[in-house]
Amino acid sequence: MIILNSSLKPSYSKPTSIITLHKPNKPIHIPSPPLQNLPLLQNPPKPKIHLKSTHPLNKNKKQNNYSIHDTEAASAADILRLMDVLKLSIPHDVYAYLIKECTHLRDAETGEQVHTHMTKSGHGLTLLLANRLLFMYVSCGSLDSARELFDKMIVKDSISWAIMIAGCVENEEYLEALTLFRYKQMGYQCYESSKESMWGLVVDYILRACVGVGDYEVGKQVHGLVLKMNCFSDDVFLGSLFINFYGKLGCVRSARCVFDNMRLRDTVIWTTMIVVYSREEHFQDVLEVFREMGRVGSKKNNFTLSSVIRACGRLGDELSGRQIHGNAIRIGVESDQFVQCSLVDMYGKCGLVKDARKVFELTKVTGSKKRRNDVCWNAMLTGYTQNGFYNDAIKFLYQMKSAGVQPPESILNQVRLDCGI
Repeated sequence: MIILNSSLKPSYSKPTSIITLHKPNKPIHIPSPPLQNLPLLQNPPKPKIHLKSTHPLNKNKKQNNYSIHDTEAASAADILRLMDVLKLSIPHDVYAYLIKECTHLRDAETGEQVHTHMTKSGHGLTLLLANRLLFMYVSCGSLDSARELFDKMIVKDSISWAIMIAGCVENEEYLEALTLFRYKQMGYQCYESSKESMWGLVVDYILRACVGVGDYEVGKQVHGLVLKMNCFSDDVFLGSLFINFYGKLGCVRSARCVFDNMRLRDTVIWTTMIVVYSREEHFQDVLEVFREMGRVGSKKNNFTLSSVIRACGRLGDELSGRQIHGNAIRIGVESDQFVQCSLVDMYGKCGLVKDARKVFELTKVTGSKKRRNDVCWNAMLTGYTQNGFYNDAIKFLYQMKSAGVQPPESILNQVRLDCGI
């Protein structure tokens, strides 16, 4: 279901509502102007347009009791046919509702029928309706239809560009997304003076596209554009995006430079820097940033601690690992699966197999139907083999089989090699 938000504030900071575009069958959220501001057509032409429908109308249903919200009784096509038969004017807000329902149901075919009906009925597409159609096509994975509509739109706002760019990225059309971003220097023309909160969203997707194709230079240009707009040092959302971008491309120094220039640092900023160091195996730097985070009193979360615990395991730092385990208990995240898996891995790498097994047993609550994370199983198995507990490793393999868990071939081959089986 589309979530609409009319409170678009004049800011380049983190969007009030973030589009989360996924592949078909997953929801997307986008801010959009309210329906009540739509200009309604007073006397539109009323041709009889018959659309295909897999849900025949119930002729026994009384007209007075008919509701466009009764989606179980009729499809969007049925509603349009009924209003044509009754020679009723179809206002824009009804079209908007039908498009929204098609988006919710991921029904691109019916959505296209609604689009066609609007066109043949002589209804001009308002920007809001065009954006909703664009959004519907992208949500349903119909990227070609979305691009065709986008190219025909005479007027485009930042929401139009954001939907199209995000749709390309989610469908792994990274070069297309970057081309759209470059088109007519859209970055300057559409966003430099924009009062809508879509800028951070577009930056997010463009950086993801850059990572997808390994394009460091374009990402760096976007960084320069943001700096030119002078909205960076206080924006923790944009800061975290660039730290993560540079980190994923292996540019740890650039990521640290962004981190050091952030005047405001919240939990997300600290954690993003820690995750970058951990991913690039700069484990000593992970501990240093974590200690600095503690000195300034910034709050920690499960992602922070799981990354630091992982670093302790790689360093074989049992003392720091136990201290952070205690920290996890104090802030109430010791039962988080990411933290628990990291603890099993850390204790195993520090040679503390019994402690690793204790944590492993806690990952399955008695009477719970929730399955243990496969990562925990693999970490425990690796702990047994790395520390020479071969008999326990073989027994554990049978336990994994009984639980329906299949270890990765790489781990299984290592177990066979270590245990001589």
